[in-house]
Amino acid sequence: MTIDMVEVAANDDIDSGLRAGSLEVRLARTAAEVDASQALRYRVFYEEMDAVPDADRARRRRDFDDFDAVCDHLLVIDRERGADGAPVVGCFRLLRRSVAETVGRFYSADEYDIGALIALEGELLELGRSCVDAEYRTRATIQLLLRGIAAYVQRFDIVLMFGCASLRGVEPQAVALPLAYLHHNHPAPPELRPRALPERYIDMNLMPPEAIDRRAAVAALPPMIKGYVRAGCAVGDGAVIDRQFGTVDVCIVLATERLTSKFRQRYEGGAGEAANG
Repeated sequence: MTIDMVEVAANDDIDSGLRAGSLEVRLARTAAEVDASQALRYRVFYEEMDAVPDADRARRRRDFDDFDAVCDHLLVIDRERGADGAPVVGCFRLLRRSVAETVGRFYSADEYDIGALIALEGELLELGRSCVDAEYRTRATIQLLLRGIAAYVQRFDIVLMFGCASLRGVEPQAVALPLAYLHHNHPAPPELRPRALPERYIDMNLMPPEAIDRRAAVAALPPMIKGYVRAGCAVGDGAVIDRQFGTVDVCIVLATERLTSKFRQRYEGGAGEAANG
């Protein structure tokens, strides 16, 4: 599978930052900026949404795990909000294969069999822990985040991106429409299709194709998953319930053999939503 993405402009430097108005997307440069992204994740996942913190996370009011220390952290920063951590209004956690090997696994392996992806040659990128502050959930913020990811993909010569993306709630029937829509309309090809682990597998084929209102299904998708679909992503086989985060997860896959102007035409310029991977 080859899916075209954005041809990143020559001056799209993910280290120095890509800008749209007062917003800038770039990699975290300091421990304080990573901490600010963890604080944002806590506010979105645990205070706004339905994640359940343990005592340490509740005390620190931070979302964190062992992967944070090795991942790159892509940040959306509002340069008009000062310099005390408040400027971090969106984030993505990025884990490359070459880095994941140092910790022995990808985060997604707790939910999906990703053996078919790991068997590929070249650099892989796992996307996770994405969220945007409620005040900044606009199309422009998603577009800027995806533009930042595209620049990162080009810099590290990524051949495929994947990761867990979330729908709110833990009852599959409550999100049957978007799950069935993804299952029938955006399946990853068999040779690249992650499958939910047997003990966690939830069938996404909850409605027949003819019963799906496509417009309503797309409208029911969380903004981040909607952005993935517009970028050309596909989904794995089966959903997974993540009770800690209060979500139903799907595994998204986006193969990128080359970068083209197609993605820029769609996303030049992102509505924030959480993904707990």
